[in-house]
Amino acid sequence: MSTLIVLLPPRDPAVPSQEWQLPELPFLLLDKSGRIQRAGRSAPGLLPRATSTVLMLAARDCLMLAATVPPLKGPRLRQALPNVVEDQLIQDPQTTHIALDPQSLDGKRHVLAIVDRGWFRFIVETFAAAGHRNVKAVPVARCLPQPVAAAVASNVAATAVHAEEAVAAGTDAPPAPEEPSAVDITPVVAAVLGHVVSSTAAVLGEGAIDATPPRVELALARGPLGEGLAVPEAAVGATVAALAGNAPVTLYTLVDMPGSEPRMASTAQPGRPTIAGALPLSFETLARNAIQCRFDLAQFEFAVQPWRLDRATLRRLRLPLWLLVGTVVVAIIGANLQWLMLSRQRDAISAQMTELLLNTFPKTTVVLDAPDQMARQLQQLRVAAGELSPDDFLSLADGLARSLGPIPVNGLAALDYHDRRVDVTFKPEVKVDPEFQQRLTRNGLNGAIDSNTGKWTIRKGQ
Repeated sequence: MSTLIVLLPPRDPAVPSQEWQLPELPFLLLDKSGRIQRAGRSAPGLLPRATSTVLMLAARDCLMLAATVPPLKGPRLRQALPNVVEDQLIQDPQTTHIALDPQSLDGKRHVLAIVDRGWFRFIVETFAAAGHRNVKAVPVARCLPQPVAAAVASNVAATAVHAEEAVAAGTDAPPAPEEPSAVDITPVVAAVLGHVVSSTAAVLGEGAIDATPPRVELALARGPLGEGLAVPEAAVGATVAALAGNAPVTLYTLVDMPGSEPRMASTAQPGRPTIAGALPLSFETLARNAIQCRFDLAQFEFAVQPWRLDRATLRRLRLPLWLLVGTVVVAIIGANLQWLMLSRQRDAISAQMTELLLNTFPKTTVVLDAPDQMARQLQQLRVAAGELSPDDFLSLADGLARSLGPIPVNGLAALDYHDRRVDVTFKPEVKVDPEFQQRLTRNGLNGAIDSNTGKWTIRKGQ
């Protein structure tokens, strides 16, 4: 099972929704063993197909909040979530897509990820139209490495060193800040993910030089929460320090970006930001962390539904569907042709039997069932010629005599013939053996006993 991981750019607020386009996207393709098959940068429609696709949503497009969620599920939960976050949003919460982290923080509070519904729908539909069925979207802030545990210890050690230096100098030691407990300290992980590039310029290939200072995409993670913003490249350190406060900070910068090889000037990507003191974070590490992330933003109406037949699925199934329709049409035509041929054969045989009946018995005026009429006419001829009919009294009596076996002949009390059957009454002292029925069958007769009268009814065997 292969996996495709794609890093999405942030939405450009200056571009209206009618002009949204995705530029070439960096991607990483892993096989079922986790080995890298391909890596590069490609347009959404030319990305390689995989069993599952993981999209890393830009930190600026995903607001993550912790809130108490009512104990609801399904559509009722979706209707209630906008009311939970409406006090913390500027835009109308009904125009946003709110995803719920299934893992709770303290049993009651959950992390909510809020994304512009139109932008998220545009992303999902773009990849669905490109043939990506199993799509998962995760916040890029959840893909950052875990905070370095030594950062907390280094902050505490630095405070102790400053206090010792003050005592050795004979001055009053500065009041030590209240040391927060390990529960209160939430380390901050920040990552510079590249320069801010206008979506319009990226799509059209316009490398216009902006007079403003270069800005970079900054993603921050505070435990399960995350945020993103665009800041000037020179102010990354100060911005991160101001946002972190007293919390320890680990700063990364994204390196080994796919598609960073030299290109022509018209399509060259911006250079990698150089931030002093930042640790390198490879795109492969970011992509593998995205696979491990369990917070899927594709929920509710954006949830993966394999049974849904979208345009991409119908496009792939077009040939099999046409073959199925053609097979059904051929089967229907073939069945009708076979029925027509058998119908003509039936009519021909019926005409032959009618002709044979009329030729044999010219006085026949009405033909309803030629085989039955022929059989009755032949029976009448046999009777007229003195031949016994199988259901005559003599024939039935002869078969009965041959079937008596151990039953004495003088044990018969009465024989009554009517309607081509013989009713046999045995004397009360005569006991009929169980094999009498089998002997009747061997002689071409059928026998049945009436439990009320004790009479046997003998007929011609079928």
